[in-house]
Amino acid sequence: LTRAEVTAAADKRFAKMDANNDGQLSKADRAARKAARFAKMDANGDGEVSQQEMEQARAERKAARFARADADGNGTLSQEEMQSMRGKRGGKGMRGKRGGKGGRGMMRRADTNGDQMISKAEFTAAAMARFDKADANGDGVVTKAERKAARDARKANRNKRGG
Repeated sequence: LTRAEVTAAADKRFAKMDANNDGQLSKADRAARKAARFAKMDANGDGEVSQQEMEQARAERKAARFARADADGNGTLSQEEMQSMRGKRGGKGMRGKRGGKGGRGMMRRADTNGDQMISKAEFTAAAMARFDKADANGDGVVTKAERKAARDARKANRNKRGG
């Protein structure tokens, strides 16, 4: 993973998260994304999500994850593709780890001026700070071993705080 790749990924993620395209991430963006997710699940538009609609949405998310993981497009997953599908958290979502807060802790840290909005510059700076912390030898490339070491360090720190 290079600095350029991290910057490009941060730009793409910021654009996806900035629901109202105002160049800032705010509570309004979170509310808009939440409403859009609900509307997508509410297939019949009745303002309620039935069990059937939830199951359908879950199946669609799973199929999309499978399609992204099936890099060679052969309809089966190799061991590496399976790991990719599980993600960096081994198939466990973050919600259970932090009381349902997901990535909002990172968002609070990214808001360096405390205005409860995150500019693209703040968002990118936070992503690059995390990259720099993982880049143990400072060569501008984070290897698989450096990523694992950084992940293990974050996990150890989280366990220390929680226990």
